[in-house]
Amino acid sequence: MTGPDSAGGLRIVRLANFVTARSGGLRTALRHLGEGYLAAGHEPVLVVPGRRDGDERHPWGRVVTLAGPELPGSGGYRLLTGRRRLSRLLAELAPDRLEVSDRFTLRWTGGWARAHAVPAVMVSHESLTGLLGQWGVPDGLRRPIADRLNRRTARSYDRIVCTTRWAAEEFTRIGAGNVEQVPLGVDLDTFGPDRVDPGLRARYADPAELLLVHCARLSAEKRPELAVDALAALRRAGVPAVLVMAGDGPMRAALVRRAAGLPVHFTGFLPDRLTVAGLLASADVVLAPGPVETFGLAGLEALASGTPVVVNSASALPEVVGPAGLAAYGSPDAIAAAVTRLTARPEAERRRAARARAEEFGWPAAVAGFLRVHDAQPARPTAPA
Repeated sequence: MTGPDSAGGLRIVRLANFVTARSGGLRTALRHLGEGYLAAGHEPVLVVPGRRDGDERHPWGRVVTLAGPELPGSGGYRLLTGRRRLSRLLAELAPDRLEVSDRFTLRWTGGWARAHAVPAVMVSHESLTGLLGQWGVPDGLRRPIADRLNRRTARSYDRIVCTTRWAAEEFTRIGAGNVEQVPLGVDLDTFGPDRVDPGLRARYADPAELLLVHCARLSAEKRPELAVDALAALRRAGVPAVLVMAGDGPMRAALVRRAAGLPVHFTGFLPDRLTVAGLLASADVVLAPGPVETFGLAGLEALASGTPVVVNSASALPEVVGPAGLAAYGSPDAIAAAVTRLTARPEAERRRAARARAEEFGWPAAVAGFLRVHDAQPARPTAPA
């Protein structure tokens, strides 16, 4: 692997917490952005927590792992802790740009960047207001707390990147003037309608049955229980639907108990991306019931696969899926009704609309947007978007 071109290449150091070792939308985004930075002649260095220290080279750049504690009850998330150690590492890496993907424990790195004259960007991957609600903070306190913390974030970094208007709203409402909107992308080659796998579909559903898929981490913020309960509502209404829960997480055992007596299949973690692509393409509808999603890469991968998505109307996903899906209030009956309305559309029509919507989101455009925010011109020609 070669490094950045000597003329104009920048070292872009990226810090991220809440990244699982195997899957997740943030991990996918970090990988594709790193590949794009490298292709543009820059040097991406990703710093993440893990079980043990490490320093490896990948097609998406250098990855430095710092041993960090596991967050209790998170199902495997680890944290970068120890400011002195991370500060020393940052000094050794000598970044030209700093990109941070954690608005909570790593906010202090904005001050480090300012003290060292390093332009710094915070990427907002979640709605703080929404997360406070998930954590049980009373309604009347969520917005004041979120606004106070977001003001600190906006003051600490040169720019804030949000992937949707929905995500940017909590910054624009406090008058932050340094917010940039840059949508993420989707791998349009890996995920496509041609990945339909009749054998895979037959493993889970009979020809007359409706195949629903929930493809996400089985954790509280994703609200996976809504998918199970929506299936129950459909079955009560006489709809011959089955559900595949693709993924793993801390809620799996509870969900298995909740799904007792229902045709729900738990696949666990699927390491093969082509298997995931085949499952998404073979489904009739994908469910994305999480209420705090700020972009939702799994939903976009479903659209790229030609499969429409039912999303939570409280999240950013209605903005992402557009006419290729339906938004439903976060209740099982509402989600079940949206599934029924979607599948009433002619199949060819709904699949064409899904793929067409996904084609509006490409990783080359996302990379170009992030490099623009970094004031980083390509150091060598890149592939056209």
